[in-house]
Amino acid sequence: MRSILFRIIGVFEIAGGLYGVAQMLRRLLPLGSTNDTVFALIGLLLYGFILMAGILLLEGGDRGVTFSRWAQILQIPLIATPIFTYGLHATAFINVYATWQASPHLGLEWRFGTQGFALAAAGPAVARIGVNLLALLSWVALRLR
Repeated sequence: MRSILFRIIGVFEIAGGLYGVAQMLRRLLPLGSTNDTVFALIGLLLYGFILMAGILLLEGGDRGVTFSRWAQILQIPLIATPIFTYGLHATAFINVYATWQASPHLGLEWRFGTQGFALAAAGPAVARIGVNLLALLSWVALRLR
């Protein structure tokens, strides 16, 4: 069972990493502003790391498990505040989040077959803090060696 679960996580990491690398390259190549270029380079590094972690995980070594743990940790937080924004997902996500406004509320959102990367020194007017449950569960599965 563990072997099948590790393979599924590895395939998701490879697919999401490859899709993310392609998107960041598409964003990088027109050579826009300095901010866009830096953002695309950071995204390219993160998705390249996720791709490499998935490949190593499918090879079956301890290094693959370690890198995949880190790849999942990078995808767990969802932070969107007026001061700072960070979010990363590769292939799929199930986000549980809370918004802070006049009447705070909990929300759930999910997607499959997608990638996303948000990093900014600013963000939305309504703060949103959450976790990617899929990445958290994958991290826990990788810990249960």
